[in-house]
Amino acid sequence: MFEVGDNIIHGGSGACRVENIGALNTGVKGRIYYTLVPYYIKGSSVYTPVDSDKVIMRPVMTKEEVMSLIDDIKNIDTLWVKDEKKREETYKNAIRSCDARELVKIIKTIYLRKKERVAEGKKMTYSDEKYYRLAEDNLYGEVAVSLSVTKEEAKEFVERKVEEV
Repeated sequence: MFEVGDNIIHGGSGACRVENIGALNTGVKGRIYYTLVPYYIKGSSVYTPVDSDKVIMRPVMTKEEVMSLIDDIKNIDTLWVKDEKKREETYKNAIRSCDARELVKIIKTIYLRKKERVAEGKKMTYSDEKYYRLAEDNLYGEVAVSLSVTKEEAKEFVERKVEEV
């Protein structure tokens, strides 16, 4: 169970802060909810049952876990799937997993696909663009919260570290 003030990843909202834990005034008796405030969805709150198994919730990575992930980026495989529909389903599942390593796989895969397509005189597909943005938002949002920096600073930090390796 999380505590008030904890930073967590919520499957539908990304990086959030636990604002409150308790019953809601909805008429549903005996159910306890987290009131979450997403870091990157301004002016919104999310109410999720503490005992929910429908939404993935986990603690935000520690600074040490972030550094370990960054150090290991070069060793993380890509998601090469030839079939367009299967590739999109693979991307969806990776995003839903809320697993930072899976997000890195998406980013690496689509980055390399984009380079290939541009070399062939083609543009990035809509699907690739959509999932690339989602993966970046989720990964850099979590890194930003973990390192207490902005999302843009998190992206620059990760890119700089990857260049150094």
